[in-house]
Amino acid sequence: MKTYLVGGAVRDKLLGLEVKDRDFVVVGATPEEMEAQGFKPVGADFPVFLHPQTKEEYALARTERKSGHGYKGFTVYASPDVTLEDDLRRRDLTINAMAEDESGEIIDPFGGSDDLANGKLRHVSEAFSEDPVRILRIAKFAARYAKWGFHVAHSTNKLMKQMVADGEVDYLVPERVWAELEGALAADQPSQFFKVLRGCGALAKIFPEIDQLYGVPQPEQHHAEVDTGVHTMMVLDQAAVLSSDTRVRFAALMHDLGKGVTPEANWPHHYDHEALGVELVKQLCERTRVPNEYRDLAVLTARYHGDCHRVDELKATTLVKVLEAMDAFRRPERVPLFVTACEADSRGRQGMENEPYPQAEKFIAVFEAANGIDSGGIAREAQADGLTGEAIGNRVHEARVKAVKAVLKETDDE
Repeated sequence: MKTYLVGGAVRDKLLGLEVKDRDFVVVGATPEEMEAQGFKPVGADFPVFLHPQTKEEYALARTERKSGHGYKGFTVYASPDVTLEDDLRRRDLTINAMAEDESGEIIDPFGGSDDLANGKLRHVSEAFSEDPVRILRIAKFAARYAKWGFHVAHSTNKLMKQMVADGEVDYLVPERVWAELEGALAADQPSQFFKVLRGCGALAKIFPEIDQLYGVPQPEQHHAEVDTGVHTMMVLDQAAVLSSDTRVRFAALMHDLGKGVTPEANWPHHYDHEALGVELVKQLCERTRVPNEYRDLAVLTARYHGDCHRVDELKATTLVKVLEAMDAFRRPERVPLFVTACEADSRGRQGMENEPYPQAEKFIAVFEAANGIDSGGIAREAQADGLTGEAIGNRVHEARVKAVKAVLKETDDE
């Protein structure tokens, strides 16, 4: 019975990164022997155990054989005769197929350390093609390690293209798609996730609303990059610079989906793309099981980002209506997140990456003025005056407008 540290812990250790989770493989043991040593079985699909003291996961060495479609279409074989190399061979990428023994020696049968040094994301074996989640994982790694110049090996990209052509990605389950997308959004350069998916043809299958943005032109005087798909990726990466909050990054990604369905006759203009984008955002979120807090911020950003950009041009009444439509007075935490996504949109243009965005400060000032009124006191006074329902709401609205007018005048005078 021998125990090895495997997978991401070995990879990140060699990269000089903090090791957050440690997984172990046990070779030459049976489930009964593991339990006899105090390990607690927790694996539903294959033999995994928790260490009695550290609670870290220890899995028996295993092999997998394709038995169906998708992530769970496998028959697992775990036995004392399964070798460490057998276990590592079933893994996705060479950089994840290394192990470390108890003396600290690295076991690397598939050249993972060389690929790590050369920034190459390469599949271990043809078994890579048996699990469509691996396409998402390799795209996520490309986003996570972009700052080191990691790229997908040509042979691996070719294999991924074949998987798409064979329809394997059609069997991806929404929960796994969202899990990998959320992980990619947390990466240093999340745009790489989508570039890898587009490079193998998977983007059109998994996120068609994003794929159809490519090739759609925008007015060159405002968008030197012209292409809406390119702009969207620039906005996403700017959001990653401005905020570590993945909700902001997702909202930035979703903000211009409406431009993918505006009439070609109007191009490069995209009239009403904000309103058109709302249903597309909802559609993508429902299909991918995106959590409500992500969806809601993305919908608001798609619908109202133009109003934030034009805060200097809009009347107080219009701005208060926008804030009310955003439910900002009951959900004030949304406002700074929304404004950050809008700033990413402004900066996510060629040559505009470092330009100031004074609209952010002004929009927040408008919100704080409107939110600063005593709406409860105004409502009680209105009730005392015999008003009910909508009439009370109108009086609160008027008080907010008055407060915003005052702050707009102050801002304009400065």
